Amino acid sequence: MKIWYQLKKEEVLNELQTEIHGLSTASIPALQEKFGKNTLKEARRKSRLSILLSQFKDVMIIILIVAAGVSFAVGEHTDAYVILAIILGNAWIGYVQEYNAEESVRMLQKMSAQSALALRDHHPTELEASELVPGDIILLEAGDIVPADARLLEVSSFKTEEAALTGESHSIEKLTDPIGDEDLLPGDQHNMIFKGTTVSNGTAKAVVTGIGMNTEIGKIAGLLEVKDQQTPLQKRLAVFSKQLAVIVVVICLVLFGVGLWRGEPPFAMFLTALSLAVAALPEALPAVITIGLAGGARRMVKQNALVRALPAVETLGSVTDICSDKTGTLTQNVMTVEKFQAMDGQDDLLLHAMVLNNEVRYSAENELLGDSTETALVSYAAKQGKTRNDSATQFPLVAKLPFDSVRMRMSTLHEHEGKWILFVKGAPARITEVLKESYRAEKEAWLDVNRQWAADGLRVLFFAYRTFDERPELTEALETELGFLGMTAMIDPPREEVIEAVKECQTAGIRSVMITGDQPLTALAIAERLNIVRDGSAASRTGMDLTQMSEEELRREIKDIAVFARVSPEQKLNIVKALQANGEFVAMTGDGVNDAPSLKQANIGVAMGITGTDVTKEASDMILLDDNFATIVKAVKEGRRIYDNIRKFVLYVLSCNLGEILTIFLAPLLGLPIPLLPIHILWINLVTDGLPGLALAAEPAEKDIMNRPPRPPEENLFAGGLVVKILATGVVLAAAALFTQYFARLHGYDTATQQTMVFTVLCFVQLVNALSVRSSTSSLFSRAIFSNGRMWGAILLTVGLQILIIYVPSLDRIFKTTPLSLKSFEIILAITAASAILVELIKYLTRPKNTVKTQR
Repeated sequence: MKIWYQLKKEEVLNELQTEIHGLSTASIPALQEKFGKNTLKEARRKSRLSILLSQFKDVMIIILIVAAGVSFAVGEHTDAYVILAIILGNAWIGYVQEYNAEESVRMLQKMSAQSALALRDHHPTELEASELVPGDIILLEAGDIVPADARLLEVSSFKTEEAALTGESHSIEKLTDPIGDEDLLPGDQHNMIFKGTTVSNGTAKAVVTGIGMNTEIGKIAGLLEVKDQQTPLQKRLAVFSKQLAVIVVVICLVLFGVGLWRGEPPFAMFLTALSLAVAALPEALPAVITIGLAGGARRMVKQNALVRALPAVETLGSVTDICSDKTGTLTQNVMTVEKFQAMDGQDDLLLHAMVLNNEVRYSAENELLGDSTETALVSYAAKQGKTRNDSATQFPLVAKLPFDSVRMRMSTLHEHEGKWILFVKGAPARITEVLKESYRAEKEAWLDVNRQWAADGLRVLFFAYRTFDERPELTEALETELGFLGMTAMIDPPREEVIEAVKECQTAGIRSVMITGDQPLTALAIAERLNIVRDGSAASRTGMDLTQMSEEELRREIKDIAVFARVSPEQKLNIVKALQANGEFVAMTGDGVNDAPSLKQANIGVAMGITGTDVTKEASDMILLDDNFATIVKAVKEGRRIYDNIRKFVLYVLSCNLGEILTIFLAPLLGLPIPLLPIHILWINLVTDGLPGLALAAEPAEKDIMNRPPRPPEENLFAGGLVVKILATGVVLAAAALFTQYFARLHGYDTATQQTMVFTVLCFVQLVNALSVRSSTSSLFSRAIFSNGRMWGAILLTVGLQILIIYVPSLDRIFKTTPLSLKSFEIILAITAASAILVELIKYLTRPKNTVKTQR
């Protein structure tokens, strides 16, 4: 493949077998046959059926399907239908959420130019951009979208905006001379233009060198073909489901074997073992998690964070590193004058020069159009009271000498009070070399100021002037013996709210990493302002450095690097991969096309909703509707809250299920009748577990939630003593149920009454357990007990339903219950109160010790 930027114009034309006047129409069909259309390949899209079927791959869902099949086989049709309803409802929710995802590459086409002006048969011809072929000569002017990658042949004050592709925060001055350097990134190929970027200033003629997938934007489309990342919760639940399946099978086999050893009928023991399996499976868990995540997504929308994939809600709580693009994400994407220094008495004249010496245009809405550096100068002068109309009235424009990359200066000639004045702006070194000899002593001091400002990441321009008694002919020769007017420095400044957001991330133990296509000094300056880098404490690397590093070296050093500058889209992707290889969970934020592949690779990709390109939004898991980095911190807090609440539900449902298992398992060994029927167990698992479980998903965040370090990505779902709590609480619930049955049998109650009392006491003590797990450390009575209204609604509804299925004749036949006396209820309430005290005692004894917060 030819390196076009290294070739002379004539060599490029020869290689492409074209000429400066363009291709002939007759040659186009053969070239289109050879090179194809100037379009991007569409991503392979998931069918509706494949999205639906993917909802049934979860191990827990498969276990529930097996349980439903067994229930059908043994005649327990009610149980089977209820389980199937849960499975189908959960699948539908997941299907609806995922249906419109995974169209990233297709959205790239929206950035393509719809039409192009090309020379065909020596005449300018407007045609569809998709019809362009290598060798076409295209004509461009300000406002155009570049239709293909091309080598520049002729330019006139030509600049392009490439922020979406390279991350550069200002317009790029283009030239036509060959560049001899090797391995240049697109942002440094100043004689090339790239498909999808925009022309901000001037005109140009260029020869097309690459179309479709052979353009820089096409290469990015190829990088988007990366495997979807599994979220921490998905990984933890997958492990949990497999472990639970093994445990359930073992317990059922043991119970079945013990029953046969005691001489129980085989079929009766099979039904008992099936009851045990139903008791062990938390049927409501998939639904509770899905609905909990959906609720979190709704809350996040209210905080301007739109979640595109439900699992991403919880993933935010596991993030250890936030890799952020600089331009438009950490910064405002608006060049702003920060330093203004005029010669004594020349402030007014310098402001007029800033307003007039440029190529800035005004839109119909009076918005500034043109190079971002020049619009920053005009905007600053306007804030100081200098409008274009006022300045143009005092200093009417006579002639203009555009900026070029050789002189690195721009001059405008104006008439003023019967004389003529020349305003000149440009690079500091190129202005000082044309100043009057009388400034010899001051020149070095001014250049020292320039070096100091440049070291702070500022872009510095010097201004000079010269007056004439008679109107001169404006040529480069006039740019000599100039008087110094002053200097300005500008930067794309950081967003104010981001400073606090980065600080909060550090408090939460999350490391911030800047990855940008911009210049190293500018990137480091912004990073220091945001405290991403403190006094040079973290290293920075450039794209050139990365090309000389192996994957192993990058993995080893990346933990100490906080700023990556001048990097390509592929290098951004490699940085994310290196962090993931070190076990980190990575969030990547960005708004440009150049960010899309790394957003796709990251564990969670975060796109900007206002400035973000379509492709970036489609590659992301979450979109910031207000383009505010600080919104990520709110989203992280919501993610941690959701994971905390899922753990609370797991503690609640497994301790309750363990209580049921122990009750069923131990009752026959203690010489008691079967304490619970399958329909009772299913009711408890769906209603008594499900309704409070949904309420737990809405539990407010704990006070210290953003003062903890991130959860290690490999951390088990049961970390932090959860297993001990589950076991101890399960024993208390089983003891309550078995004591109830023993007491009922001792007082002569029949088996149906015993089962109804056990059924009811398990329902009530589990509701007490639900109130207890709301806080992992605080007592049930020390926290605002009524702060979660949904929990109390769930409790009242569950108690009401329990009473209905006991006392309504048509329902007690379905649920195989019998009406209870007032004395029976008194016994149940007393046992429930005693169980509440024991459950709170367990929480007190197993509460986590105070740990010192760690910062990464």
